[in-house]
Amino acid sequence: MTETLPETRRMGGLQVMLCPSEGSPLREAAEVLGDAFHHGADWVAVPAERLDPDFFRLRTGVAGEFLQKFANYRIRLAVVGDVTRQVSASDAFRDLVRECDRGTQCWFVPGLEALAERLPRA
Repeated sequence: MTETLPETRRMGGLQVMLCPSEGSPLREAAEVLGDAFHHGADWVAVPAERLDPDFFRLRTGVAGEFLQKFANYRIRLAVVGDVTRQVSASDAFRDLVRECDRGTQCWFVPGLEALAERLPRA
C-alpha cells in the first residue's frame, strides 16, 4: 500500500500544506512539521478525522502539545472538518476552539473553502 503524500496549494497568498485524509491518526506534531518545512508551508491543514481521538480530550495534553509545537516552529495550523460532536461533548474543548478561532495561530474551519476565505484577512 502506498502512503498518500501531502500536497501544497497557494491560498490567500500563502503556502498551505494539505495533509491527506487517509492515514494513521496524528498524535505528534512532529509527524507533519517536517513535511511542512520541506514544502515551505506557512499553514498546515489537517483533516479533523486524522487527529488522534486524545487530541479532543484536553485532559490528555495531546492538543496542548500539538498546538504548542506548531506555535514554537511558527507554522500555523488549520484543523479542517466538522468538530461539532467534540465541541458539544466538552465545554473545555469548545472554549479551546473559540479561543483558537479568535487568534491567528490555529483555526478550526469546516472545510478548505472556509480556510481559503479566511486566509487573506489573517
